[in-house]
Amino acid sequence: MDYSNKTVIVTGASNGIGRGVAAGFAEKGASVVLADLDEAAGADAAAGLQEKGWSAIFIKTDVREETDIQHLMEKAAQSFGSIDILINNAGKAKFKPLHELELEEWDDLLNTNLRSVFLCSKEVSKYMKKNETGGAIINLASTRAIMSEPNSEAYAASKGGIVALTHALAASLSQERITVNAISPGWIETGDYARLRTEDHLQHFSRRVGRPQDIARACLYLTAEENDFVTGINLIVDGGMTRKMIYQE
Repeated sequence: MDYSNKTVIVTGASNGIGRGVAAGFAEKGASVVLADLDEAAGADAAAGLQEKGWSAIFIKTDVREETDIQHLMEKAAQSFGSIDILINNAGKAKFKPLHELELEEWDDLLNTNLRSVFLCSKEVSKYMKKNETGGAIINLASTRAIMSEPNSEAYAASKGGIVALTHALAASLSQERITVNAISPGWIETGDYARLRTEDHLQHFSRRVGRPQDIARACLYLTAEENDFVTGINLIVDGGMTRKMIYQE
């Protein structure tokens, strides 16, 4: 998998999974554009990649705003000549009792998590269709698209919408040679991994909790040119948790 001639945009790249994904592509030689609303953390993440000799820039972006997204794509193309890969990772979570969840909170979460995927994909496809080899889009969904706990209505709806939007985009953009896939992470620890308990790890079939690098490797697989036969799927990366029976003996 050679990414030395590829430009990759990662939204929500200042922290957590997005930061790990950006590092994964940069390590493989890609020019990476980190986009986030958190300017201090985003600039720090880009600087960290640059210090390793990797190609990276940060562009402050509010994915709820169409003009910000247009600016992001324009600056990325100007900086590196093309856009080959988009990772729609930006998102937020809110878990609140149903009758306490305000409409404004619902709208903000859906605009951040779901509408942003539509807007970013729509805009980036204008650039990708100019490429000889098309492009690849990855949308970060969640296992909560297919399994739920109480008080998760807004988050679950946004992630379920991403899964459905993914295969619709895969159909619409197929003529442009653009693959579109989703990844649904399970428990990906973005804090202090050493603080996890033994029981945290052993409840997974994989015998461990996930790391951002696990999602980065999934992104690399799904965006490799030689894997262009894979499109429209939702790849669950969760250590087997969605396949585990919950009954206790």
